[in-house]
Amino acid sequence: MELKEIQNLIKFVAKSGASEVKLEMGDVKITIRTGKTDGNGETTYIQQVPAMPVAAQPQTVPATPAEAPAASQPVEKAAPAEEDSNLVVVKSPIIGTFYRKPAPDKPVFKEVGDSVAVGDVLCVIEAMKLFNEIESEVSGKIVKVLVDDASPVEFDQPLFLVDPS
Repeated sequence: MELKEIQNLIKFVAKSGASEVKLEMGDVKITIRTGKTDGNGETTYIQQVPAMPVAAQPQTVPATPAEAPAASQPVEKAAPAEEDSNLVVVKSPIIGTFYRKPAPDKPVFKEVGDSVAVGDVLCVIEAMKLFNEIESEVSGKIVKVLVDDASPVEFDQPLFLVDPS
């Protein structure tokens, strides 16, 4: 199963309101669980396990580190949430490398203090040689960029704080 298919499946499950979806295709099993966090939004857990322990076993290795940073994220998010409870957190929809510019010789998409509208591109995340534009889902003003340029990001990692007022 390709990354794009997995991303689309995650989006579909998140929008459908289902609490858990299990998919088994050949030697790959994928389980997606969604649940409410402490009022900050939805958390999606993905577990990809090979059905038969063959050479596909290294696929389970990335799943474990991806979940560990996700567990530490609420600690990092808690401080900004307590300071400014009205701020919206823009999170990474995929695992990859975060870039603030479309190209090295181009200006950044959005600076701190810039106004954004729904659909404005905030950054790109490179995953498997594909550059995915991350669009704003809320209108407002960029308050803080939480990730350094060219840094690796995890699924559901906070990227930006936006003041919707």
